[in-house]
Amino acid sequence: MPTLHTPHARNLFGRASPVHEVYQQTALSKESRRILSPRQAPRRIPKDPVKVLDAPGIRDDYYLNLMDWSTSNRVSVALNSQVYVWDAQSSQTSQLCDVSTDNSEEWVTSVGWAENGKHLAIGLHSGSVQIWDVNRGRKIRTFAGHTRRVGVVNWNQSVVSTGGRDKRIFNYDTRMRQSAIVSTYYGHSQEVCGLKWSPDRTQLASGGNDNMLLIWDTRFTPLDSRLDAHVAAVKALAWSPTQRGLLASGGGTEDRCIKFWDTHAGQNISSFDTRSQVCNLSWAHDGSEIVSTQGYSDNHVIVWRYPAMQPVSVLTGHTRRVLYMAHSPDGKTIATAAGDETIRFWDVFPKDISAELGTLPVSMTRAMRTPGAATPVGGSATEASIMLDDLAHIR
Repeated sequence: MPTLHTPHARNLFGRASPVHEVYQQTALSKESRRILSPRQAPRRIPKDPVKVLDAPGIRDDYYLNLMDWSTSNRVSVALNSQVYVWDAQSSQTSQLCDVSTDNSEEWVTSVGWAENGKHLAIGLHSGSVQIWDVNRGRKIRTFAGHTRRVGVVNWNQSVVSTGGRDKRIFNYDTRMRQSAIVSTYYGHSQEVCGLKWSPDRTQLASGGNDNMLLIWDTRFTPLDSRLDAHVAAVKALAWSPTQRGLLASGGGTEDRCIKFWDTHAGQNISSFDTRSQVCNLSWAHDGSEIVSTQGYSDNHVIVWRYPAMQPVSVLTGHTRRVLYMAHSPDGKTIATAAGDETIRFWDVFPKDISAELGTLPVSMTRAMRTPGAATPVGGSATEASIMLDDLAHIR
């Protein structure tokens, strides 16, 4: 029997064969079909924040980290010596503590939530670190190790890592009753202002005022890489949630760049000049975009498409450096705080469908400027004085 020859017959069992143009039931060419096919509309990000709030007395200091958003959907904000916690589901606000009660010269220099959404680490100007059980409104530990202010804290399960102006990084195990320092990292020659554990908890990235980015690896010798491509302080750090070993870092006023690193190879993948100081970075949950907050001289919030680093949206409104940023657990909303004493909430990313969390409520309250005016966490909504002034739609 003669062999039947048809278009692409030789590939029939090797792979799925495309339909030959001879047999397509359309008079349109392939190029015409491409032009006429429906295109996905570009994603639109609201230019206005969903809420603008007053944060009286928040410090305008690039080297501090004064705001964080927990997995339990609570936002902690440090205003001088006081720490407030706002529950995004109930819209209740309470004063957690005033660290100047025992020392009038004490004030808060950093805050950071544990992964359980229950414990909060508070770094202090004196160099101490306090651990609070926010559910009970009670301080449970105080660690003394740093000799100067603690500008950044970050958790790795039960271990809280802290970076200070004394150039050191301490790792405290909160389960230990005594001698809680399990390791100390020396490597920076100036203040440590950025600190972030990788999602797999094997690498710790640290940035300093010495323009250095250091990678500490718990599996090998602690100091794995010294990355010196930045020419200004490195505060902004963010690990990709989808690509293992991919780290983004941002430089200060003289640098202005966002750089991407393969931390396993210790190599710089790419660099992009943002034209202003980079204060914070945070990824979309699917790793397709990254948001930065900018300082001198633009004071913008910018959403970038990765890896092209094309701006998806530029969000304006802050009139001072956007020094602080926190990301909601559902992945949709970021909160930004600036030296203009405002906190702005922006819906910048699609919501993570795996997160069954409530959306932002309509109202948020304001802290009384008088010390001690609000009640500790656990008090009623009427007892807790207002933390932050609702200035929605006032820009």
